[in-house]
Amino acid sequence: MKYLIITVAGTSTRFNRDTKEDTLKCLYYIDEPQYSLLSQLLKNCGQYDKYIIVGGYLYEKLDKFVKDELSVYGDKLELVYNDHFKDYGSGYSLYKGIEAIKESGDVTFVEGDLFFMASTFKQVYESAKSVISINCEPIYSNKAVVLYINADGKPRYLYDINHQTLTVPEPFEAIFNSGQMWKFASSEKLLNVVKTLSEKQLQGTNLEIIQDYFRDMNAEDYDVVTFAEWYNCNTVADYIIVRKLM
Repeated sequence: MKYLIITVAGTSTRFNRDTKEDTLKCLYYIDEPQYSLLSQLLKNCGQYDKYIIVGGYLYEKLDKFVKDELSVYGDKLELVYNDHFKDYGSGYSLYKGIEAIKESGDVTFVEGDLFFMASTFKQVYESAKSVISINCEPIYSNKAVVLYINADGKPRYLYDINHQTLTVPEPFEAIFNSGQMWKFASSEKLLNVVKTLSEKQLQGTNLEIIQDYFRDMNAEDYDVVTFAEWYNCNTVADYIIVRKLM
């Protein structure tokens, strides 16, 4: 089985500063619904046996959009509700998505406010290994998820939920801006990682799960895919940029 998990539960605070009414940013579009971020993500990620979308904020609107605009995916698309979207971090959405996995296979996880080219994502889809993604954007602590390779050659992640500053706590060999999408070649290993999480970790960011999965891997154990064209749509202005590329 090939699974795709997309998390879209967040409250879209920065995005809604520029909208007339509160909206879920993955559903925002200009001209036609097919140009929403969610529609484009599903298209650009390719064909999966199961598409798991985890929502929370404005869940009723998400449910209606799925029924009205994404019916082509039929029973392959499952919508999951995160009842802690207000008080827990992003990790709980990923956890809820992993909970929906019923058979063994590989699992690809993509954050729901991204836009990228299908031609590059194909490398993620076709890899037989687990995958870490990076992009070519400069690293700013107020928005980047940082991936660094420590002196032992192990991948490590940093992110500041307060969007202020970051500190690398150890010597490192390389540092990158994460592409915020990952492939887990073993759903069994991923499920075992989730089973060991503490309550505090469940309330944290999705990096709690991701870091534990990749913690002991060496460079030969995973592929790195670089996205030259990659956008994190935090604002309407960001969406307008990517709309021209759709």
